[in-house]
Amino acid sequence: MQFFLQGLIVLAPIGITTYVVVRIFNLVDDILPNIIRVFAPSLIRIDAEGNLIKIPGLGFLVFIGVVLLVGWLSNLFAISRLVSLFDSLLEKTPGVKFIYSSVKDFLEAFAGNKKKFDKPVLVNVDATDVWRIGFVTQQSAAHFGLDAHVTVYVPHSYAISGITYLVPKDRVRPLTQVGAADAMKYVVSGGVTDVHD
Repeated sequence: MQFFLQGLIVLAPIGITTYVVVRIFNLVDDILPNIIRVFAPSLIRIDAEGNLIKIPGLGFLVFIGVVLLVGWLSNLFAISRLVSLFDSLLEKTPGVKFIYSSVKDFLEAFAGNKKKFDKPVLVNVDATDVWRIGFVTQQSAAHFGLDAHVTVYVPHSYAISGITYLVPKDRVRPLTQVGAADAMKYVVSGGVTDVHD
């Protein structure tokens, strides 16, 4: 039984990761032939059963290429102005504004120029000697009338959710010896992941 569980511990993360990557790969690969069929039907051939003939990996490569191209173009001055204009238009559109700004802020918090989850801290919000690991996202909560407070986001374990706290500055301790990525992995894994210096 012990060997079975040990094997499961080794194989399950590999199997689940492979399954998710293959599913995403196939999903992206399935989209491209349909798009090409709409704009240039003569470029896509159909097999004997009436299915579109796909080139494995081509859709995924095109997707990566388009994302890289958009990333590169968005750094050019004229294009960045256009993106900024489109951005402000979406942020002023009722209904769309909430979804667009939430998704944009969430993605930028992890990877954009406005990276927010880069200041790991210990935060005391429950009891005197109980600490949570979180990330300072705003150095001041003055806009809520709390001048001596900071905004701390505390992620949940095994979830993409979390809680935002407005905490007095004296109840927050910076984690200078732990990187932001290691702190996030530690919290999300429920404290199972090792923290590296």
